[in-house]
Amino acid sequence: MSDGWNRHRAEPVAVGEQRTTRADRRRAARQARVKRRRRVALLSILMVFLVVVGVVLWTVRGSLFGDAAAPEDFASGQSGAEVVVHITGENNSDFAQNLVDAGVVKSVGAFNRAAGDKPISAGYYELRKTLPASEAVTMLVDPARSHRVGMLNVSPGAVLDDKRNKDNKVAPGIFSQLSAATAHTDGGVKKQTAKADFVKAASTASVADLGVPDWAAATVNRLKGDHRRIEGLIAPGVWDQIDPSGTPLSILKELIAASAKKYEAQGLLDASRSSAANLAPYQVLVSASIVEREVNQADDYPKVARVILNRLAKNQKLEMDSTVNYTEAVTGIDVVGEQLLKKTEWNTYAKTGLPATPIGAVGSPALVATENPAPGPWLYFVTVDSQGTTLFTDDFAQHERNRQKACDTKFLTVGCAK
Repeated sequence: MSDGWNRHRAEPVAVGEQRTTRADRRRAARQARVKRRRRVALLSILMVFLVVVGVVLWTVRGSLFGDAAAPEDFASGQSGAEVVVHITGENNSDFAQNLVDAGVVKSVGAFNRAAGDKPISAGYYELRKTLPASEAVTMLVDPARSHRVGMLNVSPGAVLDDKRNKDNKVAPGIFSQLSAATAHTDGGVKKQTAKADFVKAASTASVADLGVPDWAAATVNRLKGDHRRIEGLIAPGVWDQIDPSGTPLSILKELIAASAKKYEAQGLLDASRSSAANLAPYQVLVSASIVEREVNQADDYPKVARVILNRLAKNQKLEMDSTVNYTEAVTGIDVVGEQLLKKTEWNTYAKTGLPATPIGAVGSPALVATENPAPGPWLYFVTVDSQGTTLFTDDFAQHERNRQKACDTKFLTVGCAK
């Protein structure tokens, strides 16, 4: 009995040891698997994080130090032939693509890195092919605009033809300025549209081809053969999108069509419903051009506009010196008897009514004043000093006294009492 009892007796357990059951072992295995999965997941996250950080650091390093990871760029000192590029779009990346397409810079990335936040204007530029991006940016942001082409700045009162004053100084007309705006070099060849080509296009082209608005078409048609028929149809302002390689006709058409929209936006077509009710839109523009040239103080514009309307209503000649000067090669404040007698489409001393066309580009203040003339009985005015002081009256005797004041200040010298 003692032997059988010994076989079924539990094995003694050493001090400090614990028995493990099968359930305990399964539980431990599960816990080990969970820990392994967590370690794998953490390692995966860490690897992704390290890859992202590495990419960011590499990109930043390339941007800061221009190493092999930087965008492709042309080397300095290897620029090619001249090329005119039209910079268009809404941001530097758009501008950069224009330059890449023209072969000026090598990549959009290189240009954007060189441009940073520098302001760049759209327009036409004469650059060179295969330029380092930094050099291209320097040319584009040059404050002197020495690389810009296709720019025209029309001042209020500007005329188509060159004018010489009594000091022998020549003021370039719009046609001369347009010719200068088209000057450029392309592939080593200097190109420029001659002033005479603009004159020819203005003289001979149809109203449709010139972009003339309907409200000016009748006069432009009637004066075919005379380039001055488009006078005043190019509005004041900076026109900076002129294609220097365009034809004279395409350039004039673009300017005239855009100017018509500009004038219309300033209320020209509504003029017949204003206090200038007796003038058609084109006549308002003609009248406003006289206002522009007769006085240099904007506060006087509405009064001059009223003088013109009052004289037209009385069928009285306008007798404006500015209309005489318009056709003269040499202009001046004083006009003499011989000039007053010239019978032209513009001389309002020799003809009744308005001149045939505007006598210059019309600025917004003069146009708005003509559309909204001041109320008053005035028929005469005269500027009496170099500061622009102008006196108005409806009495001719008072006008003569006012004119003598201009003689006394030496502002006028012709027709003065001795």
